[in-house]
Amino acid sequence: MRLTTKGRYAVTAMLDLALHAQHGPVSLADISERQGISLSYLEQLFAKLRRSSLVSSVRGPGGGYQLSRTMDTIQVVQVIDAVNESVDATRCQGLGDCHSGDTCLTHHLWCDLSQQIHEFLSGISLADLVMRREVQEVAQRQDLRRVAGRVALLDKIETSAVD
Repeated sequence: MRLTTKGRYAVTAMLDLALHAQHGPVSLADISERQGISLSYLEQLFAKLRRSSLVSSVRGPGGGYQLSRTMDTIQVVQVIDAVNESVDATRCQGLGDCHSGDTCLTHHLWCDLSQQIHEFLSGISLADLVMRREVQEVAQRQDLRRVAGRVALLDKIETSAVD
């Protein structure tokens, strides 16, 4: 299976964006902080997501990114496809030249698995993920951790200003 970090990070970032969409555009810096994904990597991913019309950017103060469609119309597989990932379980990228230039014994099995994975991810929207209780719990924990970190930083700044 070749779903790499790029595909996983793209789905994670899009889910974060969907979870925080009600507050307006979301900055990549905020996604980076919450998800532990480097800002420069997110910039590369979002350039591809924007070209695929999954997100749009808002410039200026309070700017960032927003979904370009409703989250129930964005399927996980579209996000993966947008960043040029594949969910191919074959070793030959589906070309059938996996055994010394010929099709191997299990080629069709792995092709069928790839198709099943693609269909599975085609049936899951960002809205489906947002509605999952465990996703909401993780997002809430991340948001609380972020707020606690900022409060601790402010306390540290105030303490050093008094000294």
